[in-house]
Amino acid sequence: MPPAVDLLVKDAELLVVDGEREIPGGWVAVTDGRVAAVGGPGAEPEARSEVSAAGRIVTPGLINTHHHIYQNLTRSYAPAVNGSLFDWLTTLYPLWAALDEEAVYVSAYVGMTELLMGGCTTSSDHLYVHPRPRLVDAEIRAARDIGFRFHATRGSMTRSVEDGGLPPRSVTQTEDEVLADSERLIKAHHDPQPGALVRVALAPCSPFSVTKELMTATAELAERYDVRLHTHLAEDRDEDTYCMETYGCRPVEYFEDTGWLSDRSWVAHCIYPNDAELRRLAGAGVGVAHCPSSNMLIGGGTARVREMRELGLPVGIGCDGSASTDHASLWMETRGALLLGRYRGGPGAMTARDALDIATRGSAQCLGRADELGHLRPGACADLVVWDLHEVALAGALSDHVEAWLRCGPGRAWTTVVGGRVLVDRGEPVLPGLRDALREHGRIARSMQRLG
Repeated sequence: MPPAVDLLVKDAELLVVDGEREIPGGWVAVTDGRVAAVGGPGAEPEARSEVSAAGRIVTPGLINTHHHIYQNLTRSYAPAVNGSLFDWLTTLYPLWAALDEEAVYVSAYVGMTELLMGGCTTSSDHLYVHPRPRLVDAEIRAARDIGFRFHATRGSMTRSVEDGGLPPRSVTQTEDEVLADSERLIKAHHDPQPGALVRVALAPCSPFSVTKELMTATAELAERYDVRLHTHLAEDRDEDTYCMETYGCRPVEYFEDTGWLSDRSWVAHCIYPNDAELRRLAGAGVGVAHCPSSNMLIGGGTARVREMRELGLPVGIGCDGSASTDHASLWMETRGALLLGRYRGGPGAMTARDALDIATRGSAQCLGRADELGHLRPGACADLVVWDLHEVALAGALSDHVEAWLRCGPGRAWTTVVGGRVLVDRGEPVLPGLRDALREHGRIARSMQRLG
């Protein structure tokens, strides 16, 4: 009789099952895209395929709760690198007006590959620039071609410069266009079933880029179709001023007034809520996508992660835009969370295990998938990473493998598995379309940046 197990990842230096269980010398057995069993040395089942994790640690796949993948077409764009958030945006919006389906597809293909190489097995993406139709469809197509687990968030902007917003008219849409396309995308692509590879959420960009009417109507649409809600919230001090002048209230109060204060919502950044507002967000179960590198590069402050977690807010990790963060490594973002947490609160404020928990179980909570993602308990989706740190980097790191994983890097994914499929093997992506995608990405990026 052939083995019942499809894939066995074995001989790990340390298997991190979840935030409560770690197994030295552990193994993970995978059947039909799910974790069938985990265990210690000497009890490994036979399997059709095996991956050796000898000398390496194994963790659940990291989960990215906030990104703008298309922005990898304008990474490190010289005229914008030293600007404030609003300067950065107004410099890049005219370039992003050139986005079309091909540009979004190749940027998504390359961006998802980079995420896989950094240990990410599930990502959301906030695509809010829509100069042409069906751009979200293009990135969903890239995710399906790769086999990546993807939460597409249908972003939107309706307030152009002429309406008192920041973006040019060329990248905004009308409220009717946004709502009609949001409903179309849910019907066409959202998979509510357990183990889904593609889900859709609704994501007006920010309080200063859409109307109050669209925020309210989007919350109602999400309730009707039982999908999640995402937006930027309390990211910048200018947002406080804008909301007071435009709506007569602070951003969190506006968020509540429009029907978003619920456990259906998760928000990016959330840097400037006051203590009372944090308690209101926590009481409603709103999740927060913490984006360490973007916070540091733009210099706009950072979320009070320790306080949020103590209040019970779900907190996950986000890469944020590839044009502000300039990379798509969840390992780097997780390390950034460790460093920022300790910088804000002292050496006892954040451990490597805390940061890993945020990037796995916390992120899964933000996406509404804590039951099947972010851990390797039997029944979970078989999304996992075998991590490689060079022996030179690990020299002397003998007493705590998890702390060493995040402190001693750089860390990279040696093997990345999504739904039981190996998509990165020995540090290299196993993706036949990557060469073509990179070639087209280079051509489109040069054109978009007007480099000839």
